[in-house]
Amino acid sequence: MNKRPAPSADGARTVRCPACGGPSLFSPQNAYRPFCSERCKLHDLGAWANESFRVEAQEDDGAEEAQQPRLQ
Repeated sequence: MNKRPAPSADGARTVRCPACGGPSLFSPQNAYRPFCSERCKLHDLGAWANESFRVEAQEDDGAEEAQQPRLQ
């Protein structure tokens, strides 16, 4: 069962921090959202910088480019 946290009186809700799994206030008052702290935000940024996280990409063989006429 997937329970969503109920919003507080000011409309903010608590979500799970993607880095540490702890509670994080998802609100404009939290400058690091969705992270719970600057430390968690920087930890995530470091993982991207070290290429621990990657976005899969397909190799481009140029076939699509060859099919399109060039404008002169």
